[in-house]
Amino acid sequence: MSDEETTPGRIGTEGWAGRFFEDFAPGDLYYHPLGKTVTDTDNQWFTLLTQNTAKVHFDHVASSQTEFRRPLVNSTFILALVTGQSVIDLSFNVMANLGWDEVRLPAPVFDGDTIYSRSKVLEKRESKSRPNVGIVTVATEGFNQDGVVVISYRRTFLVYRRGYAPVNPTPRPDEASLPGIVTDVADA
Repeated sequence: MSDEETTPGRIGTEGWAGRFFEDFAPGDLYYHPLGKTVTDTDNQWFTLLTQNTAKVHFDHVASSQTEFRRPLVNSTFILALVTGQSVIDLSFNVMANLGWDEVRLPAPVFDGDTIYSRSKVLEKRESKSRPNVGIVTVATEGFNQDGVVVISYRRTFLVYRRGYAPVNPTPRPDEASLPGIVTDVADA
């Protein structure tokens, strides 16, 4: 058993708080932990929600007449998905995105593809106008279940320095509602 399991009254550790400006270094490479299998519903909802009228994304009959023979997943959905996947490692403590550059879509995405992503830190620099944040630029790639890159881009964002991120106090219920610890497996 670990100390955490056996030490009565120990306070639990906080969850992941994300990286701050000081935590980034050019050359850092992050394989983001979550993948997402894209569904037809994801594609149709995003496409219609954003009022994209390209039939190739939501009309199975029309898209069956293209060289792909099936709907293409909306590329801006893939941009949003891969950016979202990277937040846990890159911009959990973001102040603002400054831009996406050099967006490339080298391969199509279809219903049923699972998208994963990775990012490499290219540059970090201090903000000249905001001492509470720094500027980080990354290269990100999204790839499918076969390892085929389906999107790549550079993203630049403002990220808080340690000690400057807004504090969002989370209310916590009384811990008395949690069960007691098991000290002997025979007691279980």
